[in-house]
Amino acid sequence: MTQITAQEEFWAGEFGDNYIERNQSQDVLAAKTAMFARIVRRCSNVRSVRELGANIGLNILALKTLLPDAAFQAIEINSLAFERLATIPGIAASNTTLFEPVGWSSVDLAFTAGVLIHLNPDMLPVAYERLHEASNRYVLVAEYYNPSVVEISYRGHSGRLWKRDFAGEMMDKYPDLKLVDYGFIYHRDPAFPADDLTWFLMEKRA
Repeated sequence: MTQITAQEEFWAGEFGDNYIERNQSQDVLAAKTAMFARIVRRCSNVRSVRELGANIGLNILALKTLLPDAAFQAIEINSLAFERLATIPGIAASNTTLFEPVGWSSVDLAFTAGVLIHLNPDMLPVAYERLHEASNRYVLVAEYYNPSVVEISYRGHSGRLWKRDFAGEMMDKYPDLKLVDYGFIYHRDPAFPADDLTWFLMEKRA
């Protein structure tokens, strides 16, 4: 696996290892399931899913509950996270950077969740290309939204987190992507609090 940015090295290393311990509770899984339930009800006939930057696979576990007959693919750069991810029954998983193309068939739903915010901004066009080419129908981004680009300090580190309009940039880059729905997940939600993500579901249309 070739790492080409400082951000990739950051997540492949000790910081990425520690992230696993902070984000694996049943409460986190419940919140993810609630979010994805809102999203998949706006989709139809999703039989295959790919996640770019899957960590230990909590998003996929949530989706497997909602889409029990779907086939799942996942890419994860951190080796410890990948070991956990690869134990999910029926998953095709690759321990690699999401910038590298994989020889898999396209899927009905390709997505990122809390991943684009951490990528080197210069590499976002490549990430968008990987998302777009991975999907034959739906593309989902669940990230921190801001109408303009802003860098945020991330646990005392600079150059590791940016907010921007990821979905808008993708729709500008790929005119075949049309917005289906969007929503916000609030950290003070009384039932399923999560990490203030804004999700955007897009569909490829002629």
